[in-house]
Amino acid sequence: MLRYQWEDADRERVGTSSRQKQKFTHTAGSKSFACVAEAKELSSSQKVGRLQLFHITHRKKDESPMTSETREIMKLKDKKAEYEAIASSDSSVNLEDIDNKIITKFLGPETYDRVRIQGSGVNPTNILDPTRSNTCLRGMQASTVEQIAQLKAEATSLKEKAAAREAEQNRKYNELHL
Repeated sequence: MLRYQWEDADRERVGTSSRQKQKFTHTAGSKSFACVAEAKELSSSQKVGRLQLFHITHRKKDESPMTSETREIMKLKDKKAEYEAIASSDSSVNLEDIDNKIITKFLGPETYDRVRIQGSGVNPTNILDPTRSNTCLRGMQASTVEQIAQLKAEATSLKEKAAAREAEQNRKYNELHL
């Protein structure tokens, strides 16, 4: 039988201390936030933002917030409606920026390798600055389209040259046999 490195009491003590250090507890269980967001998007057929996902995963069954810090974020989520009213009149305000500022205020700045409340495999550049990554993608797509067009033109010219060579060979062959 396998022998564990730690005894049950040691693992329990470490787990308990780690759990107590957490600032925000969530109710997603073993489901990743990405899975929770996808399930919500499928059921409501709307995109789930970071702040909305935080609201979904950090409340109890009776819809009350898990902690006092969570309650403060929920209050700011309610104020977001006011910001949205302002944003509807001013096109320079991005609603996702409002979500990001609220979350960053409470959870701290994002690190280079992950984005909180988004799940695995998410790059901060894609979430926090979508215009930058989209611009790069558009530039790459444009250069790829140009390369494809250039290769197609090259292939067409090679086919024409091959057809001309074949016609020349046929003409010479016919001259020799006549």
